[in-house]
Amino acid sequence: MEVILLERIEKLGQMGDVVTVKPGYARNFLLPQKKALRATQDSKKQFEAQRTQLEAENLERRKDAEAVAGKLGELDITLIRQAGDNGQLYGSVSGRDLADAVSEAGVTVTRGQVMLDRPIKELGLHPVRISLHPEVRVEVAVNVARTEDEAKTQRERGLSITEIAEESEAAEDAVALAEEALAFADDKGAEAAAVDGMVEEDVAERVAEAAEEGSDDSTDGDVAAEDGDEAKS
Repeated sequence: MEVILLERIEKLGQMGDVVTVKPGYARNFLLPQKKALRATQDSKKQFEAQRTQLEAENLERRKDAEAVAGKLGELDITLIRQAGDNGQLYGSVSGRDLADAVSEAGVTVTRGQVMLDRPIKELGLHPVRISLHPEVRVEVAVNVARTEDEAKTQRERGLSITEIAEESEAAEDAVALAEEALAFADDKGAEAAAVDGMVEEDVAERVAEAAEEGSDDSTDGDVAAEDGDEAKS
């Protein structure tokens, strides 16, 4: 089915574009939401006659949405949920939950404005897009934690509480490995020192033995010399 878009539709077209869509999509969403008109000759003439007014109204709505987007970007969206040690939620956070949380924080939005591909099922900081206007979307960080203290830690570190725990565990493992390496190096050093000591002792013993043997040879030589002198006499 061909329709004339009355506003920008993501992945479909801009205001005034004539596009082809599935009949069900047109009948169930575009037409009843007044986002499009059937592309007949009469509706095309009607749109052209109203184009200037429609564009002006769209511009005004966009300005309002941009003002709201500035406020939305300053909000702290925190949801406290129960979860296991692995960070998995006991349940999930839906688009309706997020819309309620944003509205409670100070900016009223509807479920339909929350662009959530799938429910949130784990702790941490989750980027979520909010559509305030067909041309204005803002991304907010949704902080899902088990307690307010954990939410504060996640916000300050920019990591989920489970990622922080994993980093801490990895740091502890690195320290343990370093200590083992140092201990191994110390053991090897002591072993090398012991070997050097044994070598030095062995060399000293050999030198002493050689000295004794030399002394004995010298004594034998003196005795032989004395015997020779006596024989000459």
